[in-house]
This record gives sequence, structure tokens and C-alpha cells, in this order.
Amino acid sequence: MNRLIRAELLKLRTARVNYGLLLTAAALTALFATLEAARAGNGSSGVAPISTASGLTTVTTVTGFAMLLAAVMGVIVASGEFRHNTATFTYLAAPARARVLTAKAVAVAVGGAIFGLLGTVIATGVGLAFAAGQGNHIALGTGTLVGHAAGAVLAASLLGSVGVAVGSLVRSQLAGVIGIFVWGVVVESVIGGLFTSVRPYLPYTAATAMAGAHLGGAAFGPAHGLNGGEPLPFAGAVLLLAGVSAVLSLVAARTTVLRDVT
Repeated sequence: MNRLIRAELLKLRTARVNYGLLLTAAALTALFATLEAARAGNGSSGVAPISTASGLTTVTTVTGFAMLLAAVMGVIVASGEFRHNTATFTYLAAPARARVLTAKAVAVAVGGAIFGLLGTVIATGVGLAFAAGQGNHIALGTGTLVGHAAGAVLAASLLGSVGVAVGSLVRSQLAGVIGIFVWGVVVESVIGGLFTSVRPYLPYTAATAMAGAHLGGAAFGPAHGLNGGEPLPFAGAVLLLAGVSAVLSLVAARTTVLRDVT
């Protein structure tokens, strides 16, 4: 298994598309964190002043794009084997396909953590820079900021493994990537808006909550603006995302991963 994981990590390091996704995550995080910080405190924005804990949290937790792109990376890693017709060679070298799927999930979880770390560093940096630039007291303590950062790192890691499961199950890279964005941006917003009691249990919503965002308070996140309700406890959100990844991986391992490849 260690050899398989090392092989998958090598693929991650040598695939240029992953660096493109990482740069995109950095750019989107910087852009939307800046937008949130710039409109914080404006009467019609719905964002509290950045001098308050709520307003600063809204900016420093703009890590959702990094999380989504970590999931996209997982889809590309898994489905790319079939798109580029390398699956045959992979499974000839390692016939135990479930082990290959597990190795991919572990490797992408490591890569996803980097996405989460980069996103939280940029978002936190933007928030602190705006607060300091306006001469405001930093309303969040170091422990809180570190906790949000740890949540973002772990959430992006788990969503990366979910992406591997989705890519293995769907196989179509385009469909998988589109599905990740549609689910995160549209479906969870609709479901969360209609059924508030279900909202904490939606995967992407739970991931943003792990990073410190209030329900509906994640900037440009699921059901944005529909505040209220209690998020899942941190441990509960971890178990939810791990469970989603495990279930999808199990289904993929028993169905699409077992199909003959040519």
C-alpha cells in the first residue's frame, strides 16, 4: 500500500493541472476575501464590520473555493485514468483495484490539505490586513484563527477524497467536475434554503462549518445569506464527510472500478 500511495503522490506532483487548480484556488480566495473585506460594514452588504468577530470571521473563512477545487482535483485524479487510457497499465501493475482507489484517496487527501492550508492563509491574511489597515483591533484570537485554519485544512482533505470517490464512480471527468460545482454551489443552496433542518448535514455546508463559517454565512457559499441554525459539531462534520467518502468509494469499488478497462 505504501508503494501505491507514493506512486499516487508522484502523479500529483508531476501533473501540471493540479498546480493550475492550486493557483486558481489562491486567486479566487484572494479575490472573494478582498470583496468581502471591502464591503464589510456597509449597510446593504449584510456583512458585519471587520472590527467585529462576525465580520472578520466572514472574511477569514472564505475557503470554500479551495475546498471545492480540492474535490475537483480528486475527480480529475480518479477519472483521468480512464480519460487518458492509463487505467489498464495501472491495474496491470496493481490488480487490487480497491487498493488503488484507497491509495488515490489518501494521496489526494494530502494534496487537498495543501489546498485548504493555502486558502486559509490567504483568507486570513486578507482579513487581518484589512482590519489592521483600518486601525481596528483584531477581534479574533490566535486560537480561534488556528482552529478555523485546521478545520479548513481537514475539510479540504476530506473533500479531496470525496472527489476521488466521485471520479471513480462517474468516470467521466467533465461530468464529475460539473457535478462537484453544481452540487456545492446550486444543489446545497436550494436544499439548504428549503429545508433548514437538513442544511447542517449537507457535505459542502458541513465542510465550510468546519472552517468556522456560520450556516449560510460562508461568503458566496451554500445558502449564502440564509443565516440561522446550528452547524454540526466539528467531530460530527468530520464523520459526515468521511462517511460520504467511504460510502461513495464502496459503491465505486463494487461497480465501476470493477469494470474491464481497455
